[in-house]
Amino acid sequence: MKKAMRLAIPLTLDKKLVTLAIFVAVIGIGITIALSFHYSNIILEERIMDQLLSESTIRGDSIRSLFNSKLQQIQVIGTDPMIRNLIGDLNVVDNEYVLTERIAEKRIDFLIQIQAFETTIGGSNELENVEIIGKSGRELFSLINTKNKNSFLADQKFVRGVKEPFAEIILGKDNKRKLVTVTPIFANPKDKETIGVAIVTANTQSIDQILLNRFGLGNTGEAYLVNKNKMMVTESRFTENAPFHQVVNTDAVSECFDNKKNFHGQYTDYRQVFILGSSSCMDDLGLVLLVEIDDNEVFQPVKNLQEKVIMLGVIMTIIVGTAAFFLSKLISRPIIKLRNAANKIADGNFDVRTNIATRDEIGDLSHSFDMMAEKIQDSLIKIREREDIIKQQKDILLQFSEYSSNYCVCFVDIVGSTKITAKLSDLETSKFYSIFLNSMATIVTKYGGIVVKNIGDALLYYFPKTDTDDMGPFENMLRCSVDMLESRSKINERLTVEKLPEVSYRISAAFGPVRVAIVATSTIDDIFGTTVNKCAKINTLATPNTLVVDESLYNKIKGIGGYEFDKIADYNIDADNNFSVYFVKQKTG
Repeated sequence: MKKAMRLAIPLTLDKKLVTLAIFVAVIGIGITIALSFHYSNIILEERIMDQLLSESTIRGDSIRSLFNSKLQQIQVIGTDPMIRNLIGDLNVVDNEYVLTERIAEKRIDFLIQIQAFETTIGGSNELENVEIIGKSGRELFSLINTKNKNSFLADQKFVRGVKEPFAEIILGKDNKRKLVTVTPIFANPKDKETIGVAIVTANTQSIDQILLNRFGLGNTGEAYLVNKNKMMVTESRFTENAPFHQVVNTDAVSECFDNKKNFHGQYTDYRQVFILGSSSCMDDLGLVLLVEIDDNEVFQPVKNLQEKVIMLGVIMTIIVGTAAFFLSKLISRPIIKLRNAANKIADGNFDVRTNIATRDEIGDLSHSFDMMAEKIQDSLIKIREREDIIKQQKDILLQFSEYSSNYCVCFVDIVGSTKITAKLSDLETSKFYSIFLNSMATIVTKYGGIVVKNIGDALLYYFPKTDTDDMGPFENMLRCSVDMLESRSKINERLTVEKLPEVSYRISAAFGPVRVAIVATSTIDDIFGTTVNKCAKINTLATPNTLVVDESLYNKIKGIGGYEFDKIADYNIDADNNFSVYFVKQKTG
């Protein structure tokens, strides 16, 4: 027994010596790495944040200066006596034929004034169009002749509502971004009632020159503008067709439009990538400028330092290992064997096993290493099997039907949900939407409708079997809509119990061809097409807690008794596509 203990002592002493040497090396390397990384991260973050703050301030001031310059320029038109006289003379003409002739007669005077305006602003090559809109919302003059007599930016209500000059970035009919500047025109400065508006449309070249300059932003940095609707209105470095399609609901955007403050720090951007960012809040212009750079790029120098420190640690470990080797070959051999096995695994050979059977920590490590290699090998096999399954299913995840059917498509949307939920917490917002959407979906199902999906605060659904002369599904749609509107009081009672604000909503319905997208991973099919888009667009024409329908659906249901139909508007999609919109209510008595 004593002899066995004497034989065990040399192994234990060697193990302690190697352990002590490795422990000292690892502790020294660990402290060096931790301190260097910590302070390097702090220094780099401060430097980059200062740079981003400077960029956002400079570019934000440039954007604000550009907008102010445009507003000052357009007031030259709004205060021009000749323009006022031209508008005043044409506003009093009621006969459309006479008005058209008078406009043609006065066009040369208008062009002279616009030429003077171009001279005043230095003959900017950014200018695309100048429009003068009369009091009735009728386009009186335009640099570009259009078939549409009404400006797509203005109507009679719009003209009366413009009291102060403003500028806005919009998406034009040609699907290109425009900088639109609008100013009211008064008969004289003391009047409060406008006689028309002037609209100057320019391209966004100047804005792009400010934002698309990548100097100081590295390989992943970008600067862009977001409007109050939380939509990106300028180009993205990473996303194609981003303007007016990319939603940006980040901390910096919320801080500007909710609290009117700038934001600087780390957060997740619209790509769900962690970044460092700085904002310049221009709430008065309805914009916020964001300057951001990827977190990975910022801390790349730290990673480079990490590699150098690790390399230094490897060198130190080799030195310690060499010293330990001379102290005991008994310990170094299994370590070398483990190292060789690790290298083979790094090369992709997961069949390697060490099979070291010593009765010490090295033996335990070898056993754990072999188990790890076996588990990695099993996981890799399973991953490859899953990849094969995914490849097989890739082409059947989404299939579109090759025919269309005429459906009655409906859309119910909360009125003013953005303002309502802005004052609620995340939990309260979830309860608010859950109560409303679930109540609506239950009623739709009750009347044979099919719920497709919820889109934010709205619910999209449709009634099948409407491609025949059977009026039953259409009657179900009308009863469903009435039931939904009459359920408002019950829904508000539930919201009151939860201490949530009351809700108002509006319903729109359209009839026409619809295509169905068959989703292999879901039991619910999606629908799309012109009819769906039309239904969503006319929803804004409905007053709170009412139902509106398009002309196609009106022609199908106008013969159903018990309901009244009133035409409320003509909706223009473009110059060749327009239709009437009707208000529907149930007859009383």
